[in-house]
Amino acid sequence: VQLVESGGGLVQPGGSLRLSCAASGFSYPVNAMGWYRQAPGKQRELVATITSGSGSTNYADSVKGRFTISRDNAKNTMYLQMNSLKPEDTAVYYCKADSRTHWGPRGFWGQGTQVTVYS
Repeated sequence: VQLVESGGGLVQPGGSLRLSCAASGFSYPVNAMGWYRQAPGKQRELVATITSGSGSTNYADSVKGRFTISRDNAKNTMYLQMNSLKPEDTAVYYCKADSRTHWGPRGFWGQGTQVTVYS
């Protein structure tokens, strides 16, 4: 199983970035997927999630109206469009995919991609 994030980088406040998460190697269907982030010295927090069927989305209050999560099930890829970025958005962003193994449900994580918003 692999979840590979890309698209992170350096950006000034007010700028935009688009993160991608490519999923491969799953033996069972991927259900909900999500983006999480972890800033230095802080706990990992949820940014946004999206279901596999209806594509229902959920966002942290801090990113509502600025970030948009989407997924292309045919490409097994999830995206996070981040607009109006703020310095407090600086973090390592991780994608997560909910699936299962032979032993039961399991969440799988990517390696993370760094997003730095600097002025």
